[in-house]
Amino acid sequence: MNQLENNRERRTSNPGRSRGKVNNNRSTGGHSARNTGRSSSGGGSSRGSSSYRSGQAGRMNAAQNARRNSAHRRKKGPDYKKIAAIGVVLLVLITCIALVLKAKGRMGNPDETSTAAPTETEITKEVKVDGITITGMSRNQARNAILKEYAWSMTVTYGDSTYDVTDLVAEKVDALLEEIYGGEPEESYTLDMDGMEDAAAKEAAACAAKWDKKAKNGSIDSFDKEKGEFVFKGEENGFSINQEQLAQDIVQAMKDKKFDAAIKATGSETTPDISAAAAKEKYKTISTFTTKTTANKNRNTNIRLAAEALNGTVVHPGEEFSFNSAVGQRTEAKGYKGAAAYNNGEVVQEIGGGVCQVSTTLYNAVYRSGLGEESISFRRSHTFEPNYITPGQDATVSWEQPDFRFKNTTSTSIGIRASYGDQKMTVSIYGIPILEDGMKLDLESKKVEDLDPPAPTYQEDQTLQPGVEVQKSAGTMGSRWETYKVIYKDGKEVSRELDHKTTYKGHAPVILRNTTGVVLAPEETTPPADTAIPTVDGMPDGYVPGDNAVVPPAESTPQENGPGVDPTAAPTAAPTTAPSSPAPSAPGTESSGSAGPGGDNAVIVAPLKQE
Repeated sequence: MNQLENNRERRTSNPGRSRGKVNNNRSTGGHSARNTGRSSSGGGSSRGSSSYRSGQAGRMNAAQNARRNSAHRRKKGPDYKKIAAIGVVLLVLITCIALVLKAKGRMGNPDETSTAAPTETEITKEVKVDGITITGMSRNQARNAILKEYAWSMTVTYGDSTYDVTDLVAEKVDALLEEIYGGEPEESYTLDMDGMEDAAAKEAAACAAKWDKKAKNGSIDSFDKEKGEFVFKGEENGFSINQEQLAQDIVQAMKDKKFDAAIKATGSETTPDISAAAAKEKYKTISTFTTKTTANKNRNTNIRLAAEALNGTVVHPGEEFSFNSAVGQRTEAKGYKGAAAYNNGEVVQEIGGGVCQVSTTLYNAVYRSGLGEESISFRRSHTFEPNYITPGQDATVSWEQPDFRFKNTTSTSIGIRASYGDQKMTVSIYGIPILEDGMKLDLESKKVEDLDPPAPTYQEDQTLQPGVEVQKSAGTMGSRWETYKVIYKDGKEVSRELDHKTTYKGHAPVILRNTTGVVLAPEETTPPADTAIPTVDGMPDGYVPGDNAVVPPAESTPQENGPGVDPTAAPTAAPTTAPSSPAPSAPGTESSGSAGPGGDNAVIVAPLKQE
């Protein structure tokens, strides 16, 4: 009893502590169960369990509330990463705009720099230039004041024409002001116009270029076809400005400070180097070249018509000659006939076939005249070896391309004479001699390599038994040639250099066979239709498929061709494999003893200069 009473007294004597525990349990929420458990005994276990459950529920509710509050904060709060990214983009855009605006400002003001331009120094002391006061002026103000006093308007006149002389005083003024504003200025200066001779001479040359007229030499001017002769045009005097005197006058006017002077130019007539009378004596045939044609009438008609169109052509100094422009398009309306030409390696009929022989003959005459390879602006060789000229010395043409062109690089006009007769095509160049006396220019060609013929081509022939092959035409070898420019002096060779190289194709053999397995009688067969393919103009006539004859060069005298040109060439043997039946001639061609392959498809441009 005493112990019980003592415990009761303790509890009642410390009410604050007891209340403090209760309050603490209420305030700590989740910890109340544990505290209660520790303070309870025996029968108080049910209250402890209830307190535990209530504490657990409280904790669950608090967690849920925390999650809800957190989600709410994430949804409603600011996204600092996005804000930072947007800020960076805006900063970059602002920087770019600023740079663009700055660049535009610089383009609009080229003189503007990143730093402010220094203020121009003003002359504070009394300073005069030729009596012009520049005291208190900046350099630019002083320049304007002096140039206003010395306004430039100098001119040069000849007849009714006027030339405005370039302002030459401004540079002198700038040099003087550099001296004045660059140090301690003196009181008085004089604008010195010495040392202007070169500038004045340049202005005098500009005047001469405007008014000078070059004298014309006596020369051929045209061709009288009725008389069959060239017409000479008398010489024409020229005019030349006295540049030396004009330059002196400009310098003197500047020294006198007469910058508004009107100077009159003087000049005199000039005479040509060659008078008309002297030209008639100097002009002669300076080269001639001849090639032999075949007996084919149509082809020779085409050659004759082209020669007539070419004859009498005058090429003036500096002009470029064009074969196609001079001869024109070859048409039936002009009288041109169908003659053998090459089409894709096959012999066909072409209006104007054979005209290439005219252009080739012209090329050789022009080259040997002394104009040489320097004058040849465009030339091409045939696809196959020609039979009327030494290979490597041919010049194919077609309408509109390829063309043969050359320039007259001399100081006088040249004339072209062209003619056909007795199966010979001849071209002569008429002019004042280009080469020195005793000098001759020649072309020499040599074969350096034989090339295998192309692979055979096959044609169906149902008149043949299966398994039987008949050679319709034999193939021919291709070749490579080197052509040399050779110079002779008094008949002796003095130089030899490679001018160009040429490659010619061979012809593919044509083999007949029957792969259908059906044999027909000749009268039951139908010849295949020809495919219309544009052809190349001109082809040396007389080509017989299967023949491989070497072509003789042009027939002419040594004086016409020059030394080193073999006027004949022996034919080589035909291929050992002969067709089972006689090879047919090309349509419209006539067999000739000098028959051989030829063609007009362009493949080589010459001259090919060696590096």
